[in-house]
Amino acid sequence: MERFLEALWDTSSVSGRLVTSIVLIVLAVVIAVLAGRLASIRVTDTANRYYLRKAVHYLAAVALLFALALLWRPFAGRVGVVFGLLAAGLALAMQEVIGAFAGWISILTGRQFRVGDRIQMCGVRGDVLDITPLRTRILESGSSSDPDSWIRGRQYTGRVVSLSNRFVFTAPVYNSSTVLDHLWEELTLPVPYEADWHLAERILCEEAQNVSSTVEARRAIEQMRHRYPVAEAEVDPRVFVRVTPNWVELSARFVVPVRAARQVKDQVTRRVLDRFADSGIRVASVTQDITIHPPQATKTVAAAPTDGR
Repeated sequence: MERFLEALWDTSSVSGRLVTSIVLIVLAVVIAVLAGRLASIRVTDTANRYYLRKAVHYLAAVALLFALALLWRPFAGRVGVVFGLLAAGLALAMQEVIGAFAGWISILTGRQFRVGDRIQMCGVRGDVLDITPLRTRILESGSSSDPDSWIRGRQYTGRVVSLSNRFVFTAPVYNSSTVLDHLWEELTLPVPYEADWHLAERILCEEAQNVSSTVEARRAIEQMRHRYPVAEAEVDPRVFVRVTPNWVELSARFVVPVRAARQVKDQVTRRVLDRFADSGIRVASVTQDITIHPPQATKTVAAAPTDGR
C-alpha cells in the first residue's frame, strides 16, 4: 500500500504518472456514474434527465483530459513534434469523424432536433432515440410513398437507423414536432357526376370537423408566431372540389397530431364510407361495369298446310 501511495504521488517519473493517470480515470468514471444517477433522481422530466446525464458524462471526460494534460505536460517538449505530425495525419484520415462532430455541435447549438422529435433526414423517417457526438439514432417509421417501406403508414417498423451527424450540413432535415407537433392531413375521394356531390361534400366536412385538432393547432401556431415572423396559417377544416374528366374530386383538409395521423385518418375514412353507403353515394373508380344479357330465343312460325290439289 505504501508503494502504491508513493507511486501515486510521484509525478516525476513515468511509472508514477501512469499510476496517477489510472487513478484519475477510475475516479472520473465513478464520479460520472454517481453524478448521473443523482441527476436522474432529482430531475423528473425524461428529456431533461437524459440531457443532464449526457452533460455530466461529457464534463467528466473533459475534466479528465484536462487533468491528464496537466499531469503529462513536462513531457510535452519531447514528444511535441511527434504529436504534431500525428495530429496532422489524423485530421486527414478522420475527415468524416470531424464532420460528424461538427454536425453534433450544430445540432446542439442550432436546435435542429432533439431526442423524441419526429424527423426525416437522408430518406429516413422516425423518432430520434439518441444523439451522440458522431451519430444520430432514429427509430424508423414507415411511409406510404416509399416503395422500400413495408409499413404503409407513419408507424414504427421496428428498425433503428444510425446516421452520421455530418449529414445536417449536406441534406435537409424535416422536423415534424419541434414547433407545431401537428400536421395538415388530406382525405381525397372521387364522386361520380351523377351522384349528389353536395351531400358528399357536407359529409366530408362534418367528419373532418369532428377529428380536426383545430384548437390545439391554433394555440401552437400562436406560440410559434411569437418566435418566428410567419404568416397566420389556416387550421379550420375545409373541403376542396376539383373537376376531372371522370369524376368530381373532393379533398378534405384537417389538422391532426403528428403521432396520431394514421389512426385519425383511418377513423374519418371509415365514417365517411359508412355515411356514403347510407346516403347511396358510391366512390368513383376507373373500373367499368359490363352487363352481358343472354340472347333472346327466336320464335319459329309453323308453315300452313297446303292443299295437295
